[in-house]
Amino acid sequence: MGGLSIWHWLIVGVAILLLFGKGRFSDMMGDVAKGLKSFKKGMAEDDEVPPPARPRERLEQRPLDTGYDHDLAPRDPVHRDPVRDADRPHGDR
Repeated sequence: MGGLSIWHWLIVGVAILLLFGKGRFSDMMGDVAKGLKSFKKGMAEDDEVPPPARPRERLEQRPLDTGYDHDLAPRDPVHRDPVRDADRPHGDR
């Protein structure tokens, strides 16, 4: 029950020959061979080295004029007294 006997393989072979016939089977094998040949030819043509790409042009970078003076010193942050803030309710901050 574990393997297929010779009779099973013989029946499978006859069924394949009946479905595809002698001519169809040999035609299919010929088509497979042609496909393999064209694939190998395409792979051989793929080995050609493409011409080197020309280097990209460098663009000059200029600072963006936003109207904002970048030289200004940052303002001092507002200092809060944590002791007094703790005495207030949360909604009054």
